[in-house]
Amino acid sequence: MLKFFTEKDVRKLVARLKEEYAEIVQGQREVAEELKRENAALRARLSVLEGERADVSAALVRAVGEETLARSRGEAETENERKELRLLSEKCRLLCDRLLRKYPDEEDCLSFAEFTEELRRRLGEETSEEETVFDMDEVLAPKKPLDLEKLCKDLGVMEEE
Repeated sequence: MLKFFTEKDVRKLVARLKEEYAEIVQGQREVAEELKRENAALRARLSVLEGERADVSAALVRAVGEETLARSRGEAETENERKELRLLSEKCRLLCDRLLRKYPDEEDCLSFAEFTEELRRRLGEETSEEETVFDMDEVLAPKKPLDLEKLCKDLGVMEEE
């Protein structure tokens, strides 16, 4: 049952196997080339995306910095406006006291006094009817240590750091 191959049959078989192998190798080369092209395109896209990520990161860092700066400016502006309102309130109180001493029964003066009290109440200031009394003993012998730096800052003589 052994079948003997002739030289012609062996050559045909070898030629066919070479042809099949050449087709397989050529297909694998084409697949490899396609993968190389795809890989190069993906690397280029990755490079672009990494550049964009760096830009986005830098923009986020700038935005956070600007937000912090804007917040601190806003807080400072708000504090300045509060100080201005407190000064206005105090000026209104002094004017109201002067008007009430001069014209105690005038309706306009009484409504201005109500306005002044409402303004001071909304600003969170004390609205007691009695005036603050200057206590010379407290000045000469204070019960607690004086903070001159805080006092100067409150009076606006010294800038806050």
